[in-house]
Amino acid sequence: MLFPVSLNTIAVAIMAKAPSPGAVKTRLCPPLRPPEAAELARCFLLDAVERVGAVAGIRPILAYTPAEARKEFEALANDFTLIAQRGADLGARQAALVEDVLGLGQQAAIVIGTDSPTVPCEHIDEAVDLVMAPDVDLVLGPTEDGGYHLFGLRAPCPALFEDMPWSTPAVLSRTVERARGLGLRVACLPTWFDVDTGADLDRLRAELGTGTSAPVRHTRRFLAGRTAHPGSVVKPADHENSRADGGGTSTDGGGAAAPRRR
Repeated sequence: MLFPVSLNTIAVAIMAKAPSPGAVKTRLCPPLRPPEAAELARCFLLDAVERVGAVAGIRPILAYTPAEARKEFEALANDFTLIAQRGADLGARQAALVEDVLGLGQQAAIVIGTDSPTVPCEHIDEAVDLVMAPDVDLVLGPTEDGGYHLFGLRAPCPALFEDMPWSTPAVLSRTVERARGLGLRVACLPTWFDVDTGADLDRLRAELGTGTSAPVRHTRRFLAGRTAHPGSVVKPADHENSRADGGGTSTDGGGAAAPRRR
């Protein structure tokens, strides 16, 4: 569904991959089985759609892949503008999405992933404010593992995403270094966490159990269902000996320190 360009000046785009078993959240297998991991990814996406849909004064966009999954995404987010992701790798897809969003007539593009399901709505609200600030060119939402779950720009900047060490803990620090080398002024949101491993899933369950996090009703329902049927649990992986990954808005995420928030 396309909205009149005059409605909103800022777009918030969710980068999402079709939640197919064996194609998403593979680092959660185990403790999840592939169909469970796919269902969890679907819940993360649905909660992201609700979170973005609640942000006032923005144009909601869903950037999806693969292209043939359009109908599935239309059913999940029928009030969102849909844009097919394009590009050979994550960096190319992120750069192309900024160009596509700004090409719709928006003054700024904020892009988020789905791997940080409990990130507060207030963080997105703050990103909306910061991305239009006259002394800010790039907004980043750091993750604890060295990546980022959100970025925002007012102008295309392909060089920002080229030759990045995706899936390493250096993504955030290298992005900030690259941005400053390009003369971009950077502002960072508070750091949050991605859910990529069994340990992350345990943390998510504990956080949701406190009742103080974002609503994330779909994710809550999924985790409640697994608690009610413990037989679905399989032996956890050895996460202590696995490599921590870092990434951009739609990859698994690593632990570099974030720059100070403006």
